[in-house]
Amino acid sequence: MLKQSIRTVYNFNAGPSALPLPVLEKAQQELVNFRGTGMSIMELSHRSKAYDEVHNDAIARLRKLFSIPENYEVLFLQGGASLQFSMIPMNFLKPTQKAGYLMTGVWAEKAFDEAKLFGEPYEIASTKERNHNTIPNIKDLQYNEDDAYVHLTSNNTIYGTQWKEFPNTGNVPLVADMSSDIMSKPIDVSKFGLIYAGAQKNLGPSGVTVVIIRKDLLEEANSEIPTMLKYNTHAKSNSLYHTPPTFGIYMLGEVLRWIEELGGLEVVAKQNETKAKYIYDVIDGSNGFYIGHAEPASRSYMNITFRLADEELEKKFLAEAQEAGFVGLNGHRSVGGCRASAYNSVPVEACIALSEFMTQFQENNR
Repeated sequence: MLKQSIRTVYNFNAGPSALPLPVLEKAQQELVNFRGTGMSIMELSHRSKAYDEVHNDAIARLRKLFSIPENYEVLFLQGGASLQFSMIPMNFLKPTQKAGYLMTGVWAEKAFDEAKLFGEPYEIASTKERNHNTIPNIKDLQYNEDDAYVHLTSNNTIYGTQWKEFPNTGNVPLVADMSSDIMSKPIDVSKFGLIYAGAQKNLGPSGVTVVIIRKDLLEEANSEIPTMLKYNTHAKSNSLYHTPPTFGIYMLGEVLRWIEELGGLEVVAKQNETKAKYIYDVIDGSNGFYIGHAEPASRSYMNITFRLADEELEKKFLAEAQEAGFVGLNGHRSVGGCRASAYNSVPVEACIALSEFMTQFQENNR
């Protein structure tokens, strides 16, 4: 069970999101005097041996847990996933090429709009007409064989949809924004040319962006762009070209250690599916009292989105949930409704408690 003397709420925030309690407790213990240095991790030079060990350990753990092949670089950048919306076309979208985008939600749309500033992106498929309640059928996708890349968003935090399998784009690099489901399950990294993710959902606190990039793409990248916006700049310097977000990288490494201690990504994936099922089962068994947004085949295990029959009942649900200690259940400001974000660090007990609250709320408001 949750340590309620320490954890007084159930955190379902969409991001920044819950962090593992053991990681927070370890950070608390090491905060003032980090491993005998007499300084906080936040005070260490990023060129010091003590920090160097933290930095390289985080990279090594990420490589091991995600089974990242040797022909990929692992980068720790800043600027969030939103900066990647620009960096990707700046580095890889040549004037003679196009880039295909799979439009499954707000973040895919933002990435598409940024690409327009640097070249000619086009929509391979869009779920906008269905209010982004589904994922495109990969058998129906058509793109140009000479595209610079194909871009998708693996999990859609706002609408609660998730790619269960990924298209095989052959010689065209597949680029994925995995900000909200990275490290939630095993994947075949070799299917992708580039993976990027803000850390604040499954990897750690906000401030770190992970980029996993195939080395041959670095060789082809545009060199006529600002130094800080070149992937090669960071690859050649082991992400130490300038001062990295040292505390965030330390926390990321500890979160990865926690995942290892749980048993790895296979265990995490099963746990995430179980957590989501508790909540989806209540929605499906409510006879329309709760209305799920995503089609069942496209449902996210990370972000469970739903509505109630009318806005007044919805407001009552959210108010009573807040009073009962459930934090972060409001849907995104652009769509409203309700959303439970059950990332890796959200314990099973929290999802059981929410499912029980939802059942009781329905019984009280028939």
